[in-house]
Amino acid sequence: MFTTSDENGILNNFANEPNMYYATYPTQQQQRRYLVQGIVAVFLIIGVVTVTLAVS
Repeated sequence: MFTTSDENGILNNFANEPNMYYATYPTQQQQRRYLVQGIVAVFLIIGVVTVTLAVS
């Protein structure tokens, strides 16, 4: 842990910074999975809105 002290003697602790890395572009399989998840989410929202309108 890296600790510094200011002119009043107050300690200041800094957290360790994680190593940076670049994100990789999703593979075709991951892209298809994202598409399916999006479609399921859209149908879920449509279903919730439909039930809400039917109840009210």
